[in-house]
Amino acid sequence: MKNLAIARRYAKALLLIGKEDGQIETYRKELEDFSTLVQKEGALEQAINNPLYNAEGRKKVLGSVIEKLALSAVMKSFLGLLFDKGRFVYLSSINDFYQKMADELKGIARASLVSATELSSETVDKIRSTLSDKTGKDIILEVEQDPGLIGGIVTRIGDLVLDGSIKTQLLNMRESLKRGEGV
Repeated sequence: MKNLAIARRYAKALLLIGKEDGQIETYRKELEDFSTLVQKEGALEQAINNPLYNAEGRKKVLGSVIEKLALSAVMKSFLGLLFDKGRFVYLSSINDFYQKMADELKGIARASLVSATELSSETVDKIRSTLSDKTGKDIILEVEQDPGLIGGIVTRIGDLVLDGSIKTQLLNMRESLKRGEGV
């Protein structure tokens, strides 16, 4: 829990800097790209985070990667600060929080839609539009398929789960029958 609070604090600090200088989207992209690179390249992550290597060498590796990517001065300073404070291991969580906070600031909500079968683009657009009307935010919808649902859809927006799947309805019916309740 403490780790999430640390990540949230650093993400919020970067977001505030972005609000001041109008570079929220620049920092969003740079942080996302850098975080993805570190996650994909296990050797790079080890070279930067592994305390068995000396700190000076690890910082040089970080500096050379930052130079190759031509990141903004603020992002260079931010990543350097994370390293100096021993918080670089939280980079992925910091990125996740930053993305969510930047979306919130722009009035965007991310949602996932899981259906048993492939949905037409018109259906997906109607669902997106309805969710947008209900939340008052623009919705970025990630659509997946899961034949295990049998039928229906499951939608997640943040902590809210709207489960209209036949699988869940059957499970609920089974539990009702076990308890001796009428259906």
